[in-house]
Formats: sequence, structure tokens, C-alpha cells
Amino acid sequence: MNQYSKKDIIRLVQEEDVEFIRLQFTDMFGVLKNVAITASQLEKALNNKCMFDGSAIDGFVRIEESDMYLYPDYNTFEVFPWRPQQGKVARMLCDVYRPNGTPFEGDPRYVLKKALAKAEEMGYTFEVEPECEFFLFDTDDKTMATTDTLEKAGFFDIGPLDFGENARRDMVMTLEDMGLEIEASHHEKAPGQHEIDFGKAGALETADNIMTLRLAVRTIAKRHGLHATFMPKPKSGVNGSGMHLNMMLCKDGRNIFSDRNDALGLSREAYYFIGGLLKHIKGMAAITNPIVNSYKRLVPGYEAPVYIAWSKMNRSPLIRIPNVLDGEGAKIELRSPDSASNPYLTLAVCLMAGLDGIQNKIEPPKSVDDNIFAMSEEERAERNIDHLPSSLWFALGELEQDAFICDVLGAHIAKKYIAAKKEEYARYRGQVSQWEIEEYLNKY
Repeated sequence: MNQYSKKDIIRLVQEEDVEFIRLQFTDMFGVLKNVAITASQLEKALNNKCMFDGSAIDGFVRIEESDMYLYPDYNTFEVFPWRPQQGKVARMLCDVYRPNGTPFEGDPRYVLKKALAKAEEMGYTFEVEPECEFFLFDTDDKTMATTDTLEKAGFFDIGPLDFGENARRDMVMTLEDMGLEIEASHHEKAPGQHEIDFGKAGALETADNIMTLRLAVRTIAKRHGLHATFMPKPKSGVNGSGMHLNMMLCKDGRNIFSDRNDALGLSREAYYFIGGLLKHIKGMAAITNPIVNSYKRLVPGYEAPVYIAWSKMNRSPLIRIPNVLDGEGAKIELRSPDSASNPYLTLAVCLMAGLDGIQNKIEPPKSVDDNIFAMSEEERAERNIDHLPSSLWFALGELEQDAFICDVLGAHIAKKYIAAKKEEYARYRGQVSQWEIEEYLNKY
């Protein structure tokens, strides 16, 4: 991670011939926003004097209290590799503050920072390796997005079967140019579906990197005449796009999830962390799976988790314990978050749910090492295997009932987020789909 001072930023802007700087921030729905300034306004921005109208952003503030300030994080300064080499464009990710100099409680980055501060009080640092999936689709003759792709590639296929191979390579090279550590990339199971995996990093850096990846992937895709989407389930009948999170908790530089003396290589803290995740997973679902379309992914038959269980032996449960070679790299992989989730809020609720498990010594249920999808409903009931919410509406109900997760989000975000998502679901319920027309129009 960069360690820049104000002088470093000024020097870099001059040396790199940067003409425009984008001051970027994320709204509560995980959508990246920005205010662009010229280099002549750089010192003003670095002194936290750049203001914007917060009332224009969904879920921020009312028009009567609209003034907000952007505080750039110097360490996120990067030059966009895809912009012109003369009069370059750079960015800094920002925290949002009120005019009185206090952090804005509706800023998702602030929510994650609060969670990380709580972990630090307990002596922990939180590290994450995300697996980011997305689709590359063709565009029409007006360059607008479609859900069409002519390719038939699947898991780990290469060109010429993988039509997006060149675009994905350029995405990875661009991300590395911007300072991200890319561990691997490959074609995913569905035609047109791809995955880019990050190396391990602190949670705040990881969330920042995910937002950077989404911007870079969509930009580079457009340059290849393609449309990149992080919509979780853009096509029926194929796998959806997840954002699996491989999580580690460290203390004094050591991964505390590892224990060589345990049969699964897990420490007591790891088991408690799993227990906390499982306790709160229903309340977290509206954050980890934030849109109506998210729940089209969470159905049996497409490898996405549906049932609330954990295992080291198979990939059907919600939580998996990946195998490690050195015995010290134990990770907890949460498989429900999807590609539309806000990474700041998602990592915040994951961390705090896990810490709740550690603080209260929440034991997880026995691991489920059989294929849950192959079980009958009666077998799952006998083994007390519950399921994730089946719709955004049910997920919002679970969130409202989980006071702990609402407290992690803070009263401002919890209230506005739930209200906005209920309105989103109401608009969805009012629509008549093509499936309904084909199923019922001639029948009734």
C-alpha cells in the first residue's frame, strides 16, 4: 500500500503531468461517484476544502443540510493508465465529512473504518482475498449493452473458445499498473463470465481495490467493444456472479485462524468467527446480496450457496474452509456475497459478525460435509439446516430484526437503506415479466 504525504501528491501530479484529478467516493448502494478538479485546485482538495452537494446523492442528506466535504486518502492516488499520456487523469478515493469536520455517518467507507477500529481495539487486523466475478457481453450497433455473447467457453477455457481473453488480460495489466496485486484470472463457468482474484490485503485497501476493479473492468471492456456487468444474475439458466470473500484475522502479524493441532487446522477463534457469521448471516443478506436480482442467483443448481452451513469438504455450504499447504494460512471463505454488493458495508458486517462470535464464544453447528443440494427437504430439516432469505423483501425483514447488524451500519444508513430497498422491491413487484406472459397469457 502507498504511503504518500501531501508533498508526495503535489510532486507526483507535477512529474506525471496530471491535469485532472477525480475525487471519488462511494454511495450507500456501492456506486462510485466523483467530483473532477484540475491540477490548479489540487492544494485546495488536499486541504479538505472541496465541497459537493450531498443532497444529490441517494441516501446521503436532505437539501437543508446538503453541504459535504471530500477528504482525499493520499494513499489511493493513482494515475488512470487508460487516459491520455499528456494531461493525464488521476484519482484519489475520499472520505465524506460534514462541514463541522466530523465524519459523515452515511459514508460506507466510514462504516468500514469504524469496524476496523473496533477490531484494532481487540488487537486484530482483518485481511481479505476477494474473488470478483463479472460478465462480458456484446454491445449493439449503438454501443448499448446487451446480454448476448456468441462464445461457449466454460471453466478455465482459453482462446479461441474464450472470446474475452484479450480484454481480461488488458484488465489485469491495467489493474497492476494501478498498484493492485492480482493473484489470478480465468474464465468462469457461464459463457461470457470471468473472474479476477486479488492477493491478500487489509480490508479497507481490499474494498478500495474492488471499487477500482469495477471501474477499470468496465472501462477496458468498453474499449474492446464489450459491456462488463457486475449484475449478479443477468441471464437465467446459467451461473450468477459472486464475490467470494476469503477472510483472515491477524494478531501481532500472525494469522489467528490457524491451529496445526486441530483436525481442520482451525483455532477456537476461527470456529467462533464462523459461529458469528452464521448467527447473523440472514441479517447481513440485504447487504451482501443487495438487489432484487441477487436472489435469482441464490437458487439451487448453480453452485451459489442457498443453505446456512459450513464445511471443509465441499462447496455447497455457505462457508467453506479452503485447503492450505503451509498449515498457517487458514481462511474462512464466505460464498454468499455477490458482485453488486457494496464492499465497504459487506466487509464491515462480515468483520463485526465474526467479532461478535469471538467475543461471545458462539460455537458453530457441526460441519456439513455432504452435498446439501442432494439432500431431501426432510433430511435438511432433521439436520437443522436453514436457508438464506429467498428474496430481497425477506432479507430486509431479517435486517430489521437484527439490531446488531443495524448498529454496525449505523442508524443513518440502516434507516435510509431499508427504506430505499423496500421502495426498490415495491417497483419490482409492480412489473409483469416476460415469463409471466409466456406462462399465463394463454392459460387463463
